[in-house]
Amino acid sequence: MEKTVLQSINIKHELEAIKPWINREMERIIPRQITEDWMKLTLGPAAYKYDIQTLQEEFAVPVWDFLDRGGKRWRPALMLWSCGSVQGKIEDALMFTPLPELIHTGTLIADDVEDKSEVRRGKPAIHVLYGLDTAVNNSGALYFLPQVLLYRNMGHLSAEKRLALFEVIGEEMFRASMGQAMDIHWHNHKRYDLTEEHYLQMCAYKTGVLARMSAKIGVILGNGSLEQINVLGKFAESIGVGFQIQDDILNLFPASQEWGKAVGDDITEGKRTILVLRALQLAPAKEKEELIQILKSHTRNEFEIIRAIEIIKKTGAVEYSLKRAEDIVIESWRNVENQLAESVFKQKLKALAEFVVQRKV
Repeated sequence: MEKTVLQSINIKHELEAIKPWINREMERIIPRQITEDWMKLTLGPAAYKYDIQTLQEEFAVPVWDFLDRGGKRWRPALMLWSCGSVQGKIEDALMFTPLPELIHTGTLIADDVEDKSEVRRGKPAIHVLYGLDTAVNNSGALYFLPQVLLYRNMGHLSAEKRLALFEVIGEEMFRASMGQAMDIHWHNHKRYDLTEEHYLQMCAYKTGVLARMSAKIGVILGNGSLEQINVLGKFAESIGVGFQIQDDILNLFPASQEWGKAVGDDITEGKRTILVLRALQLAPAKEKEELIQILKSHTRNEFEIIRAIEIIKKTGAVEYSLKRAEDIVIESWRNVENQLAESVFKQKLKALAEFVVQRKV
């Protein structure tokens, strides 16, 4: 992207600085040690008797195993900076940062189950460590638990504002499921007639919605206008799409030892990434057919995966995809610039967009 952001903004440093605050808020919603008081807060008094020990071992331990593995926490940061960019008080929005992060965590646990992935953030996936049933149940729980902030009205919000937040979460979560449905069907049913536009729509729903949700929540909490909600939401969606494109690239061409997934997972799963679609469009007929056969086989053979990556690389798909991600974010940012007054939060939003499409891990 064009380097118009003040050079003093180091977005990686900003994310690291804010992470402890976000983690603290998540511990308020999911304590490391389940207690009777927490159960009463989230679920109300027991009709009979709560089994605290079981809930600790079955829910809190696996969830915190995952959360303690790290994560950039850029979605909660996006929420806070969106709030600040419309002159809202980020201090008032801070308690709501678990909403996007814990929901995101739930989608990752489910995604690993659905994709049969064995590694996440450098460790065995949750379903590998704790079982399929535990992973499925906890992923669903994480979609709803952070909403305790709203249904217990812990932020003392107006009824109108709470309704607006519930509507955003409900709408975006359904979109996320539809994006995942596209992704699952494509790699399970051997579709090879897809276009780049199909792929981008899948990304907008599967990855873009959580970013869009984050930004919209921030603007609502910051008392922004309806136009600001929509424009910043669309900008955040573009960040999510750019993040997914970069994720697709890093899956095949990791630029750092910190990459926490198995290299070439997308080939094994037969994913229809922008890289694959571009390669199928440009590769010679013989190599195109070879790539299709490798994708169809869902191979774990290292040499076949390397061969598929070679075919993709030869077509220039990596360079094309990087440029496409940047163009999508730049175009979306142009619509945001006129909606926001100049502020450090506006600058951080643009710096975050640059970071997402240029990251190495």
